[in-house]
Amino acid sequence: QVQLVESGGGLVQAGGSLRLSCVASGRAFSNYNMGWFRQVPGKERAFVAGISRSGGSTYADSVLGRFTISRDNAKNTVHLQMNSLEPEDTALYYCAAYSTSQPMTVQTTPSWYDYWGQGTQVTVSS
Repeated sequence: QVQLVESGGGLVQAGGSLRLSCVASGRAFSNYNMGWFRQVPGKERAFVAGISRSGGSTYADSVLGRFTISRDNAKNTVHLQMNSLEPEDTALYYCAAYSTSQPMTVQTTPSWYDYWGQGTQVTVSS
């Protein structure tokens, strides 16, 4: 079992930055691929960024060049640095994890992920 707790959300003006963090409890954090998803009311949960066990990263086209995902296995933590925020980035952001034996590939579909945090709200004002 893995428990995930997100933090770092808040209200920011367009063009600003936020850094989200996700702390995982449980064993073998380094065996999990990690992802960030976001959801707005009435829409499906959408992939934002993911990082594999080996540190390889994948991004949604809408955030490429603005967001950076990173992980610190020693601290069981994954971060999402969000720069040049836009009102369209407003959403509830979720951290997610799944165990895998494939260190290089990170999945972008929510159904792959076994563990989810409660979410942290990000609101970007125009």
